[in-house]
Amino acid sequence: MKKRAILASLLCLFIIQAGMAQNEPQYTLSGYIKDSSSGEELLYANVLEPTTSAGATTNLYGFYSLTLPAGQYELTFTYLGFQPLTRAITLSADTELNVELTPSSAVLQEVVVTDKAANESVKQVAMSRIALPIEDIKKMPSLMGEPDVIKTIQTLPGVTSAGEGTSAFFVRGGSADQNLVLLDEAPVYDVSHLFGLFSVFNADIIKNAELYKGGIPSKYGGRLSSLLEVTTRDGNAKQFSGSGGIGILAAKGTIEGPIVKDKASFILAGRRSYADLYTRNSEQLDGTAVIFHDLNAKVNWKASNKDRFFLSAYSGRDIWQFDDAFQMDWGNTTTSFRWNHLFSERLFSNLTLIYSDFDYALQDKDEVQGFEWVANQREASLKQDMTFFLNPDITLKFGYQGIYRRFTPGTITPNGDDSIYETTEMQKQFALDHALYAGAEHQVSDRLSLEYGVRYSLFQNIGEGTVYDYAEPGNNGNIEIVDSTVYGNFDIIKSFQNPEPRFGARFMIDDRQSLKLSYNRMVQYVHLVSNSTVPIPFATWSPSSPYLDPQRADQLAVGYFRNLQDNTYEFSAEAYYKKSTDVTDFVDNAQLFFNPHIVTEFRQGESEAYGLELFLRKNKGSLRGFVSYTWSKAEMDVPGLNADQPFPANHDRRHNLNVAMNYDINNRWNVGANFTYATGRPITLPVGQYEFDGYLANYYSERNGYRLPDFHRLDLSATYEPKKNEGRRWNNSFSFGVYNAYNRKNPWTIYTQTKQDDDGNIIGDGTEKEARMVYLFGAMPYFTWNFNF
Repeated sequence: MKKRAILASLLCLFIIQAGMAQNEPQYTLSGYIKDSSSGEELLYANVLEPTTSAGATTNLYGFYSLTLPAGQYELTFTYLGFQPLTRAITLSADTELNVELTPSSAVLQEVVVTDKAANESVKQVAMSRIALPIEDIKKMPSLMGEPDVIKTIQTLPGVTSAGEGTSAFFVRGGSADQNLVLLDEAPVYDVSHLFGLFSVFNADIIKNAELYKGGIPSKYGGRLSSLLEVTTRDGNAKQFSGSGGIGILAAKGTIEGPIVKDKASFILAGRRSYADLYTRNSEQLDGTAVIFHDLNAKVNWKASNKDRFFLSAYSGRDIWQFDDAFQMDWGNTTTSFRWNHLFSERLFSNLTLIYSDFDYALQDKDEVQGFEWVANQREASLKQDMTFFLNPDITLKFGYQGIYRRFTPGTITPNGDDSIYETTEMQKQFALDHALYAGAEHQVSDRLSLEYGVRYSLFQNIGEGTVYDYAEPGNNGNIEIVDSTVYGNFDIIKSFQNPEPRFGARFMIDDRQSLKLSYNRMVQYVHLVSNSTVPIPFATWSPSSPYLDPQRADQLAVGYFRNLQDNTYEFSAEAYYKKSTDVTDFVDNAQLFFNPHIVTEFRQGESEAYGLELFLRKNKGSLRGFVSYTWSKAEMDVPGLNADQPFPANHDRRHNLNVAMNYDINNRWNVGANFTYATGRPITLPVGQYEFDGYLANYYSERNGYRLPDFHRLDLSATYEPKKNEGRRWNNSFSFGVYNAYNRKNPWTIYTQTKQDDDGNIIGDGTEKEARMVYLFGAMPYFTWNFNF
């Protein structure tokens, strides 16, 4: 009854608001805002009517809708990096108004940090959300000179990494598999190239990237910790153009242009490493090859003012070949088809069809002992998102998503008839994932704005398949099957359903400062089967099932936001608390590789994370950049692990400090510096030995009982852009710098071995152990040539 009363109250509120707006004739102004030079729609551009302070912001497709009383108005269209545009209109009927904004080089030199409106960080209701401007990312020092969205994310407050050489990131105490990563709305399951040295995102094709650490809208679900939403460019609809770059380890190129001018366009971008060329010419590494490549493609077609179609695809693969005898490879493939339709000036629809495939393989090429092991995780999805602009104060968003999932844990195929292996296939698993959501953006008054909604999710673990009953499912190593049940195609094995409420509020103290509050519940129905923070791909996914409950998380965050000196500086302080239940971990020495009874290795418990995040960003002037600091704690409590005692999460790092700065010396030279400091991550180490049946085994400390030494590193960069020739479209830029400038040997991991001298000879009777540290990178200079035309 309480739920019905709440729903009835909300409905009455909407009716009252709508009724008040009908006291005088009102009409809707709507359209798209574009870049005049390329035809690209501008995301989050602003429309303002100054006399009434009414305004609107474009969505992810550049569409806006603003309802006003009949009358004459002067509307201002703004987007940072572009010249403002003012249009006088007489609104006497519903009107479509598409505008094109002209890029302003003067503005670009002044402000390059964000594409959102001035003071937007204070005025927007959303908190725990950070935009990642691509132009800034390209100017930051980077490993091997390759701009990287993921590496930038790892410097933000509330985000930690496992160390160097990894694209894994951990948000507010959550694990890496608890991040939902979307590329043009399609999920990407592994974001790393070259074991994490690069990510799968080619910066040259990205239009927009945003990270949500909390306050996640009801439109999104399926992960506990964060959402990273990456949108690619549509392609130049005005003229043909291209760009590219050549660095130390990889080369890339992009070409784009109109198919039909101002109606349809395309963009194609490719990237490939050539580290294999170095290894092939090395006597020590002969037969070893490390390769990655990726390809992005996108076409769009404006069929009419009411219908637009987008088709985008991504394919990427990594291959590691060792001594012509062993190979492993992995990769992502995604495709998304989107149809934007305007049912009316107020009702915007986006229908999306999505396909995603993540596969990985091992191959031993020996004729007798050789085999090939392949596995994958696939999904196909239908998503319908609707936006209804009820009035200037209320925007409603609602929709549905359905996903069909197939999990293939692995198939072994022998190399030949003489192989010692037999063809073996682990049991596939299947699932249906449904979600309905509804939410509202509500401006209650000039000072108070709200975002609220709910997501209802239904997850069904389905057949075909066989489910085993174990005598003691939690007793790994002693598997006793007492019964089994066989399910046919699409038979429901186990169902789970959860309401996921979301709420956010913003109170303006004055025009320059605000207080914000957010709460969200997230539920995750798919689980990463891995016990390592190292980004190797041999970590399969498993659905929630009779032996694996869905993970749940409740997060509460509060924040203070302030802009200083005419929006030159942005400051924010956020505190959060997150409680998660049924989080998944595994017993010590778990057998995760090709285990048909993997459910006996699962352990589920609770986690608790809380912290304070400080962020200061300078937006204007020759010197720009940010300073971020995070104090945080993440702790796990999983029955059956660590003698039933709580222990630090693998990614628990108490202090994280990042400083990133760019300085424009003049119109041709820009220099940058990044400094990173973090306390060492937890690690489990042997603390003694014991003998068992004549075998000398290690005795380990409590789980994550030790910490690696603190991590710190300084990166330096410089970018030079030669003088442009008038009338020529060809432009060059040269980037060079040093990664890890003072040659810090940051620990990647620590292992123990029998004590040896410098020549590798065992010291003593071979029972004495010593610890050895592994680090990845010393000081590494880089150089990259970039061009565009």
